[in-house]
Amino acid sequence: MKYVDQYRDAQQVHKLADQIARATTRAWNLMEICGGQTNAIIRFGLDELLPDAITLIHGPGCPVCVTPIEMIDRAVAIAGRPEVIFCSFGDMLRVPGSREDLLSAKSAGGDVRIVYSPIDAVTLARANPDRQVVFFAIGFETTAPANAMAVAQAARLGLENFSALVSHVLVPPAIRAVLGSPDCVVNGMLAAGHVCAVMGTEEYVPIADEFYTPIVVTGFEPLDILQGVLTCVRQLESGRAEVENEYRRCVRSEGNPAALAQIHEVFEPVDRKWRGIGSIPASGLGLRKPYRRFDAAARFGVEDLVAVEPPECLAGAILQGHKKPHECPMFGTRCTPENPLGAPMVSAEGACSAYYRYRRRAERK
Repeated sequence: MKYVDQYRDAQQVHKLADQIARATTRAWNLMEICGGQTNAIIRFGLDELLPDAITLIHGPGCPVCVTPIEMIDRAVAIAGRPEVIFCSFGDMLRVPGSREDLLSAKSAGGDVRIVYSPIDAVTLARANPDRQVVFFAIGFETTAPANAMAVAQAARLGLENFSALVSHVLVPPAIRAVLGSPDCVVNGMLAAGHVCAVMGTEEYVPIADEFYTPIVVTGFEPLDILQGVLTCVRQLESGRAEVENEYRRCVRSEGNPAALAQIHEVFEPVDRKWRGIGSIPASGLGLRKPYRRFDAAARFGVEDLVAVEPPECLAGAILQGHKKPHECPMFGTRCTPENPLGAPMVSAEGACSAYYRYRRRAERK
């Protein structure tokens, strides 16, 4: 744990917090876009170390949380078919649809399997030529290369019994939507290091210029996050709005060329609906024409399936940073990790889940 512990050093954490306090002369609202960063902030109490003038706003950076409710319903409908082996990462099984989740489909007899790589689903398709194997392809740019590789591999192997239910989302359009909202109070952004490790940082430059908002790329450990906050505050205090990379040990401005090539071979930008937020133009990835025969939604006729968000769930307001989880009347009562009303209570990267685990008792005092 040597290389993790050095980014959690308590003395260095407090030193950075002191530097942030000394650099701050005005009130600033900073949004961390990534759910992994949200989890670390609440788990380690980083927001409580900051001066009162700094407010951290939790953004829509949990891919499980923003997967639209109708996509869950499509997954459940496909998983319930007797000829289907439905493959998914484990954190998607308990995300509620309009009536059921994938775990319910499994309990009802659906062949729903947890996999640890999309290639596992390709392997299952090769081993079960008489079954339809469907992989639930969700995530931001971080999971897109491996999911694209799985589709390309299925094409090379001629596995016509493999398909993917694609619900990929992209970070830059989400940042643009947040900053372009008339209700936006965000002064600076902390961008997700793992996304930028794939995509690079150049896409953020025109966004920072257009909205005159600093965007600082940072990681997920306490020192990473606080360094990102300090860099963002220093920009704001000096009147600058630039893209800065504070995660240089993992991120290059050009990203990962091999990963980008794989994504661009298989996927193309599409409009995507985000759970609780609505449709954001060109904010998702869909299969390009040569690979559309692997589109599970089209193959199983569930493309037009729509659903309505439960009105009592404030997931949309929470994902956009308008409310904190404990401000939802359902938090910790009707909505718990065991019985989630909304997706942010399910995923480890969801703000509601993080508050429930690390902040629930404190918020109720």
